[in-house]
Amino acid sequence: MTTFTELLSYEDALASYDPVMGLEVHVELGTRTKMFCGCSTELDGEPNSQTCPTCLGLPGSLPVVNAIGVESAVKIGLALNCEIAEWCRFARKNYFYPDMPKNFQTSQYDEPIAFNGYLDVQLEDGEIFRVEIERAHMEEDTGKSLHVGGATGRIHGASHSLLDYNRAGIPLIEIVTKPIEGAGERAPEVAKAYVAELREVIKALGVSEARMDKGQMRCDVNLSLRPHGTKEFGTRSETKNVNSLRSVERAARFEIQRHAAVLSSGGSIVQETRHFHEDDGSTTAGRIKDNAEDYRYFPEPDLVPVAPAREWVEELRGGLPEMPRVRRNRLREEWGVSEHDMQSILNAGAVDSIVATIEEGADSAAARKWWMGELARNANEQGVVVDELPITPAQVARVAALVAAGDLNDKLARQVIEGVLAGEGTPDEVVEKRGLKVVSDEGALGAAVDEAIAGNAAIADKIRGGKIAAVGALVGAVMKTTRGQADAARVKELILERLGVSEG
Repeated sequence: MTTFTELLSYEDALASYDPVMGLEVHVELGTRTKMFCGCSTELDGEPNSQTCPTCLGLPGSLPVVNAIGVESAVKIGLALNCEIAEWCRFARKNYFYPDMPKNFQTSQYDEPIAFNGYLDVQLEDGEIFRVEIERAHMEEDTGKSLHVGGATGRIHGASHSLLDYNRAGIPLIEIVTKPIEGAGERAPEVAKAYVAELREVIKALGVSEARMDKGQMRCDVNLSLRPHGTKEFGTRSETKNVNSLRSVERAARFEIQRHAAVLSSGGSIVQETRHFHEDDGSTTAGRIKDNAEDYRYFPEPDLVPVAPAREWVEELRGGLPEMPRVRRNRLREEWGVSEHDMQSILNAGAVDSIVATIEEGADSAAARKWWMGELARNANEQGVVVDELPITPAQVARVAALVAAGDLNDKLARQVIEGVLAGEGTPDEVVEKRGLKVVSDEGALGAAVDEAIAGNAAIADKIRGGKIAAVGALVGAVMKTTRGQADAARVKELILERLGVSEG
């Protein structure tokens, strides 16, 4: 349940103020073990079953850095055009909260492993906007609190809280932008495009699945407004743990309108964290936001500094995969599609599925047709992205092959896909079980055509008289008789042959 907040219209807000954003994205790395101990990172275990003295911060325990975590951090930094530190170290970020068992978080403060980079993102109309990166640093995740007995699932109103420390210590990379200025009315779109592109980069590197719906990637949206013509930044709010691309855009837009309403009425913005509400796109106040000095950062005494060898860094640079925007431009040219169509494919999360379907033997047009048509519709209805559907690229390629061979028409192919999604088996098994093959027997088709002509004499006479368009009614009659399993083009040819009419 959310609290009503007065808003200024978006147009009025942008007429008076310039938005300035800062985006902090936390990426959960796909390592097998935690950042500073050997506990499993799998999250399906019983609560508190994947913990040890180190990730619980018990006296006498000592952390050890996860080497794959460091390698992943360097790869991310390189992909974001960052400088990689020759020497950096961890710090203790001190704060007291039940989900942080050590009462401090092992993070990096003034000496991050990667810094001073950028990521170019493409907006809906093709414009390229450069987002500058302040830093990417290594840290550990916190535990998980479950507040029981209240109506909202938050601590306020709960009767008691439960704590699960299985997640405590899981490796995170936090990527922090520099202040994003100059986006104007497109600021929410820029925020969404940046997080989307960053997600694609992370997935391409193979360091995380970056599933926002599973918390593997989440964004804190910092936003402030300043009057037109001024340089000083306004007071910022920080909307925490936003977990979808659409929500990133909505959170930025809502905060622009909220800030503008407060400022235009003579009020002051409170520097605070805020909660985003998926149901209506609003935010509500969390807690007063601390400044860096309030965390009493100091160097972590139990961990040695990290000094990536230059040769190793260059070796990692040389092994980076093709970056997503470069890959998309290459595929767009290979497939012969427009920028708008490629953006639609990206928005649907279908790029990799289409590529994999082509690799399984389908042509690019057929692969795009099925993933962006029938499968995208199913994904939208279920509220998932297409690659989460229970169908493989190989199965989609098989459907395309059956259509190309004339064994299925589009209507029947849609039924086959429906069957595969319903768990009825492979495309061939669904065809067999449902009896969905195209009727290709000329004798059976001829009989159905003769029946349609005999039963629709008036329409047949119109066709003989030169009204070729009327043939559609007879084709429809044959398709009905054959339960949609005839080849409509061949049916039309047979009808015209029977009536002695040439389409040309």
